[in-house]
Amino acid sequence: MRLRFHCQNRVGILRDIVAHFADYGLNVARGEVGGEHGNAIYLHVPHLLHAQLATLKPELEAVPGVFGVRRVSLMPSERRHLELDALLSSLSDPVMSIDMEGHIVAANRAAGQLLGVRIDEVPGLSLDRYLHDLDLPELIRRNNARVNGLRVKLRDTTFLADIAPLHREHHDDVASLAGAVVTLHRAERIGARIYQVQRQELRGFEAIFQASPKLEALTREARRMAPLDAPLLIQGETGTGKELLARACHLASARGQAPFMALNCAGLPESMAETELFGYAPGAFEGARPEGKLGLLELTAGGTIFLDEVGEMSPRLQVKLLRFLQDGGFRRVGSDEETWLDVRVICATQQDLPRLCAEGRFRQDLYHRLNVLSLTVPPLRECRDGIPALAEHFLDRAARQIGCTVPTLSPAALARLTAYPWPGNVRQLENVLFQAVSLCEGERLEPAHLRLPDVGEAAELAGLDLEGTLAEIMGAVEQRVLATLYPRHPSSRQLAKRLGVSHTTIANKLKRHGIGGEGSEA
Repeated sequence: MRLRFHCQNRVGILRDIVAHFADYGLNVARGEVGGEHGNAIYLHVPHLLHAQLATLKPELEAVPGVFGVRRVSLMPSERRHLELDALLSSLSDPVMSIDMEGHIVAANRAAGQLLGVRIDEVPGLSLDRYLHDLDLPELIRRNNARVNGLRVKLRDTTFLADIAPLHREHHDDVASLAGAVVTLHRAERIGARIYQVQRQELRGFEAIFQASPKLEALTREARRMAPLDAPLLIQGETGTGKELLARACHLASARGQAPFMALNCAGLPESMAETELFGYAPGAFEGARPEGKLGLLELTAGGTIFLDEVGEMSPRLQVKLLRFLQDGGFRRVGSDEETWLDVRVICATQQDLPRLCAEGRFRQDLYHRLNVLSLTVPPLRECRDGIPALAEHFLDRAARQIGCTVPTLSPAALARLTAYPWPGNVRQLENVLFQAVSLCEGERLEPAHLRLPDVGEAAELAGLDLEGTLAEIMGAVEQRVLATLYPRHPSSRQLAKRLGVSHTTIANKLKRHGIGGEGSEA
């Protein structure tokens, strides 16, 4: 059992406290001093029973200078260790600390997986077994400074290594090398990593491009809901930017400076999802770490947890999440101690949750708890009027990252973008344009640069807005037909011949719908 004593900082107070445990034949395994002014003492008494604590507590609180005694789940050093371990474990890149003989002192889970050993087998391994063409200790001695982007090959995989030397102070204040921390980045993922960092340049609602009236309306709704400290359910198809919207709501709330953590519930086994979200106690199961593991909820204390694809959550986890939403309490896996947290929950789904409730695959009471506030992100095919501005925005970003001149969209390319149904939504549009910029060698982007999967003619007319009069609906159909066919017959004369009408009729219709431009008469 672990105890926290709120006490006075005086000489001999620890001796007076520990004496009471000695009277009961209880061994104090470890003690730590905490608090801003040393006014807290933490003791780990492994064999202390609840009944004994009830008897001892009045005696302990009667010690001069002791103001209160209570149970805690972790010693301060244990919490720091868990937080550091959680940080290292969350890194997808292998991280290792080595000594000056080239032996690994500590490593994260990704490093263990790379080396093909269990994490507890990593300490003591020699990197010479894996890095045959590099004497890492000699490199550290020779440079005695940080090395970034060193290309190394380890287990038939090429990495870029960042090497940060570690120094220790001698009694004569002379620093000497103690080793280094080595972080390995997969060479083929460096570009993607840079892209992800640059995507975070725009934060909050300004990151949500409001080129379409529907997106503007969504942003207005989200701004009103963001400050409300209640669960929020975001619905929308894949690629519509649900996590981006969740982050914007978090940043615009009173919790904006606190952590934002995300967990994708899709595809995770129940046991892994439970330990990731709620953590586990020391020795909770075979193979568990002896010190336990902090879950994302505890790491998010005071902030916002984002649960993507919540419709994929198992029935058991639905019960635990419901209980947390009701009273803010939960238990780590393998623990009987309650943990209480203040965390806002934002969920997202592309599934029809009411239908899942009717089928018995999602709890009705949990759905109502999550659906206190709700937002629906429209698919891109319903925001086609925003595609030109979105395309211009993504082309500018792609060109800045690649380091080239921003290409202009030809009328035929823009027509192709406008006509496409975008099953992957805004994310797909962004990816297609990034690829197009990399393929375009001139200053004009043509349909040939757009690598769009063929989804069929019928799909290109899907998602038609049936609001309005018959004339308005037929006008929208006409616009979609012309936008679909124009890239294949990129002049009013060619298109008129294809549709069997006069050149003047087609020219007027193209002008009315804003399709084509200069050169369309050819």
